[in-house]
Amino acid sequence: MGGDDRVFLRDMRHLLPQSLILLALALIVTPLVAAEPGVISSEFIYDNAPFPQCHASTIAETPAGLVAAWFGGTGEGKSDVNIWSARLVDGKWTAPTSVADGVQSDGKRHPCWNPVLFQPKTGPLLLFYKVGPSPSKWWGMLRTSEDSGKTWSDARRLPEGILGPIKNKPVQLADGTILCPTSSEHDGWRVHFERSADGGKTWTATAPINDGKTIGAIQPSILFHPGGRLEAIGRTRQKQIFETWSADNGLSWGPMTLGVLPNPNSGIDAATLKDGRFLLVYNHTAGGRAILNVAVSDDGKTWQAALVLEKDAGKEFSYPAVIQSADGLIHITYTWHRTRVKHVVLDPAKLVLKPMANGQWPG
Repeated sequence: MGGDDRVFLRDMRHLLPQSLILLALALIVTPLVAAEPGVISSEFIYDNAPFPQCHASTIAETPAGLVAAWFGGTGEGKSDVNIWSARLVDGKWTAPTSVADGVQSDGKRHPCWNPVLFQPKTGPLLLFYKVGPSPSKWWGMLRTSEDSGKTWSDARRLPEGILGPIKNKPVQLADGTILCPTSSEHDGWRVHFERSADGGKTWTATAPINDGKTIGAIQPSILFHPGGRLEAIGRTRQKQIFETWSADNGLSWGPMTLGVLPNPNSGIDAATLKDGRFLLVYNHTAGGRAILNVAVSDDGKTWQAALVLEKDAGKEFSYPAVIQSADGLIHITYTWHRTRVKHVVLDPAKLVLKPMANGQWPG
């Protein structure tokens, strides 16, 4: 506060009630910041945790409410990295709890990676995650919860060659089949899809849909289109988000192509909204992870700018997960500076959309 401001307040103190003086002082010291249209709340899932770093969050809605998970430890790829979880109870997140580790029967310990929560229409909550020394050598694991994430079954290794959803949530088809968007990194970055018709007991998988060289791609999200068509979009090494389409419920997929939106080799996530639109959370930049954005589309190809969730040069905001809850609200979790997980709630009806010419963010 400058000297002129202090003089102004001194001269006005006999003319204004004390409460207005305090309000004026507050406005001078801390200017009001307008909230982004559509943002209902923004909070950290935890402030303190028994691990210094975290990443790769996931969120699901269960009959008892929201559940989130992520991996945390001394650093990504370190053997002490576990899967941690928290539940939203009476409007507050519970303290982080370790729900999976990479300890093997011989005592050797590997890091855990990329949890994915999924609540099927019927049956228990599913927690997929990976265990192994690196993404090129990890394997898929599965735990289930009959009480919406309070307690978990023993860990079960998925069949050889089945990784489960690699970062983003599965979808459930009309016949109940669970379709998992997944990928591998041991022979180039290649996308494939896995499916289970019995709630995760048995699995089949497609062959990779890309060669991993022309487009190196991983971590797809699946979107539902009219007429039974599916679209998958995801991360690439080519600085743009990829897209691919299926006309047979994910049994086969068309050529992988690059869309108009940028991608800095960082994970994205997307969801099909109840009104038929699509919502995407991603880093709208070709390099770095210092900005995190939300876009909306009517057709899955042309996107409109909705809002900027975070922007801070030199910082990291990354690996979003997004769902739409039964009440129609959007829930987004993401990595904040690799130290905490943030949870943002949006009202999609109140988002102010602006066109993006040739994939350029407006303004």
